Amino acid sequence: MKKRILLLSFLALSATYTLVSCSNDDDFGTEVVQKSTLTVSFKGDNIKTYKLLEIEAVELNTGAKTTNTVQDANAYSLELPKGSYKITINGTVVTTENEEVKIGGSASVDITAATANLSVSLYIKQFNEDFIIEEAFYTGVKTPEGKNYNSSRYFKITNNTDKVLYADKLILGQSEFVSQVDNNVTPYNRDKAFAVKGVMVLPGNGTDYPVQPGDFIVIADNAINHNSVTSTAFDLSKADFEFPSENPSLGQVDNPAVPNVTVIYSQMNFNMFFLHSSGVESYVLARFPEGETSTTFLEKYKYSYEYVNSAGNITKKSTYEIPNTWIVDGMNNSVTDRFAQLLLGSSIDAGWASVGTWNSADRLGKSVRRHTLGKMENGKNVYKDTNNSTVDFIRSAEPSLKNGIVH
Repeated sequence: MKKRILLLSFLALSATYTLVSCSNDDDFGTEVVQKSTLTVSFKGDNIKTYKLLEIEAVELNTGAKTTNTVQDANAYSLELPKGSYKITINGTVVTTENEEVKIGGSASVDITAATANLSVSLYIKQFNEDFIIEEAFYTGVKTPEGKNYNSSRYFKITNNTDKVLYADKLILGQSEFVSQVDNNVTPYNRDKAFAVKGVMVLPGNGTDYPVQPGDFIVIADNAINHNSVTSTAFDLSKADFEFPSENPSLGQVDNPAVPNVTVIYSQMNFNMFFLHSSGVESYVLARFPEGETSTTFLEKYKYSYEYVNSAGNITKKSTYEIPNTWIVDGMNNSVTDRFAQLLLGSSIDAGWASVGTWNSADRLGKSVRRHTLGKMENGKNVYKDTNNSTVDFIRSAEPSLKNGIVH
């Protein structure tokens, strides 16, 4: 009777052990964690090839980390223990325009079954440190009556980074020289400084004008609804800043709801800042370094030069220059039928954008706008910025503010 009881007890004990799986004969009684297969697929705007991606999977409860590398594939399957995971992807892709760019993305997933699927949106990563000139509209428009309407011009300045930027005290400079004429002036070194005939500075004390990642500000020559004046012009009444209105003969109306920029230097009467309608100028965005202000700029950064004019005489002029070390972005402009020189150092801009040809009627109502590369995580555009306006900008583009300012 005792033997039977012992036998039943042994069988019961054996049955208990069969519920625990063993990894091998040497690890008797060690439980093997069941794994699942997670298939991660990738998606993103304007991506042609997922060149090289690194997938990092972190289990949120244990902190266990798994990394895998994927090449030339839009999906990847990996084995993971069941659990709650954050999946992070970083790497390099090739866009539909054959540009190689950095991307990143992340998503969370709970793995509870033998298989799971996850789609991760990838976003282009930019490493800009400051604002860029996204668009310049300098041509003006033609009215339905065939007349030139020279107002409603603007700069669109965009935060092409993944952090909040402040537009306070941002400098916008206009070139002293033009790209369709090279007078061989001396001294002149565009790799050290940018000669200017106009300089404006935005207001603010440092944190008054925040701009979110991917968002923009508009600096308008006159922040009114120009569309009410002529149907071909634009509504710029919601601009962030406007040029000051000091010339009574222009009949400009100052919009009290829009802060004026300060023109700290101009060669024009009434302290005007006027854009060349054929677009043969260059423009820069810059910031004062520590210890420099509008006052010290006018005291310390004068620039004098000379050249031999067409009559064979020496022409001497004096203006100002912005050191290249202050510049955060720049764009050269010219016209295809009269290009003679670049006005910015090659490290700032190695090419040039354009609208039409010299004084051509078809240039009116057109602008230069940057190419988009894709989307940020917040849905805003990421813009191409290779420091070469020839490839960064769309020439003779339709102005983005044609139907008003919409963020």
